[in-house]
Amino acid sequence: MRIALIGQAAFGDKVLDAILAKGETVVGVFCPPDSPGKPGSLRLLAERHGIPVHQPQQMRDSGVFDLYTQLQPDLNVMAFVTDIVPERILNYPRCGTIQYHPSLLPKHRGGSAINWAVINGETRTGLTIFWPDRGIDTGPILLQEEVPIEPDDTTGSLYFNKLFPLGVQAIVEAIDMIKAGTAPRIAQDETQATYEPLCTEERMAIDWNRPTRQIYNLIRGANPQPGAVTTWHGHRLKIFDCQREAIPSAAAPGEVFAVGETGFEVATGDGAIVIKRVQPEGEGKIKASEFVAGSHLAVGDRLGQ
Repeated sequence: MRIALIGQAAFGDKVLDAILAKGETVVGVFCPPDSPGKPGSLRLLAERHGIPVHQPQQMRDSGVFDLYTQLQPDLNVMAFVTDIVPERILNYPRCGTIQYHPSLLPKHRGGSAINWAVINGETRTGLTIFWPDRGIDTGPILLQEEVPIEPDDTTGSLYFNKLFPLGVQAIVEAIDMIKAGTAPRIAQDETQATYEPLCTEERMAIDWNRPTRQIYNLIRGANPQPGAVTTWHGHRLKIFDCQREAIPSAAAPGEVFAVGETGFEVATGDGAIVIKRVQPEGEGKIKASEFVAGSHLAVGDRLGQ
């Protein structure tokens, strides 16, 4: 089968490896332009295999469709695509286009599906291989895989330990089903659909008056990106690794009431959070204990003011 791969980053790399390992013919790869001074890993991998690579700013740019049709693909595989791919490219191959999405569609459509499942405190999520159309994650479903969200999973652990490897396998399975003529097109149930916006810093601000559970879910849902945001002495402070404390504190919400070797404890609306890793404004991520030592954060300080 002649496959055109549209993707990027490590997920695109692994999908390309898996497709080639199955003996499929990849006739071309489309990926974003390289960052200055940093060649894209998917481009380098494709070139090592002698596969033509195209790196338009956007798939709808002038000339891209003509380049694409010269490849004469039987199937498009979309592996981590953040661009809007035109319908005429989606519908061009005789077998259509399949796409990976890290949620159980129609729940959590959009570009931050994993984040919001964790932030909402859900206990299960999964992945979907679907047939994309002109909407955002709205096409018919080909297959789905469900995974648990453990109580201490972050967006990072959920993706890299579960949804990433399972997603690569699912794409290979979907290609086999298409070749065998057994791939379904199951309409999404629009009554169950949810769509959330991108998980940006502006949306990840911590309200320390909220219950511990909600704050904890926000922090782990924003880990590793973009980080849950608070302030300390007027400066932005992002919070990443943390631990819940069920014992209520007499301190006011947002108040630092204990400092230890592993970090510092902050009061919430009904308990406390132990902060273990942070990112001060303009700096990299560091252990909370290092932040305490360097900043002289002390008991009685307030976050979020």
